[in-house]
Amino acid sequence: MGRLDNKVAFVTGAASGIGRACAERFAREGAAVYATDIDEAGVTALAAALGANAAAERLDVTDEAQWRAAVDRCVARFGRLDVMLNAAGIAHPDDHLGAMTEAAWRATMAVNLEGTFLGCREAVRVMKTAGGGSIVNIASIYANVGSGDYVAYGASKGGVRLLTKSIAIYCARARNGVRCNSLHPGFIATPMVVPHIEAAPDPKAALAELQALTPQGRIGQPAEVAAAALYLASDESAYVTAAEIAVDGGYLAA
Repeated sequence: MGRLDNKVAFVTGAASGIGRACAERFAREGAAVYATDIDEAGVTALAAALGANAAAERLDVTDEAQWRAAVDRCVARFGRLDVMLNAAGIAHPDDHLGAMTEAAWRATMAVNLEGTFLGCREAVRVMKTAGGGSIVNIASIYANVGSGDYVAYGASKGGVRLLTKSIAIYCARARNGVRCNSLHPGFIATPMVVPHIEAAPDPKAALAELQALTPQGRIGQPAEVAAAALYLASDESAYVTAAEIAVDGGYLAA
């Protein structure tokens, strides 16, 4: 038996990175997966690889109307919604105070924070009528500590951290059965991190620098974040809500 048998999971940012790893792990554990991403070709290919118990849709997470329609189509296709995994996110290449433009700031907030808010709101809307569910929001180590290089990204993920806790308390008090938790990945080998390393004047030195910042001495893999997401998505975490779990090789403790 799978840990997510008979559950339906809606995943954003599913075409690559952490979102894709979560979608794949959820499917292996028995969930029906509704995979979404702004990259339509990528998410369509993923759903095809996952098989008949998966569906794909292009979703711009900043668009309120698209969110409502996508969640409703998920429920129409699979009959329910048990897990919402908000993984869609962006990071601007010049995300420091000296170069960050207002437009780039707003775009980062729109995807990372507002997109997560809309996903949480739509999930609660349908989950509360079905007896509950689990929302898992992908935050970051930069939701907990400052970084001079990621001013907008850090601010957006800090917002995700407290948004998660607020939604969790709201749902707990409403007794609607919906749990909400956040994951805080460290340096993970994703399409967001790897190009940053490869674009450095000395990629080996850039990788070594990230490894040196991490007590375990290595960067993580998307599958390792997906393993933590699986726990939060499953009934094993039934008494866990408003929690933040670091998947960072010890970074936040150092």
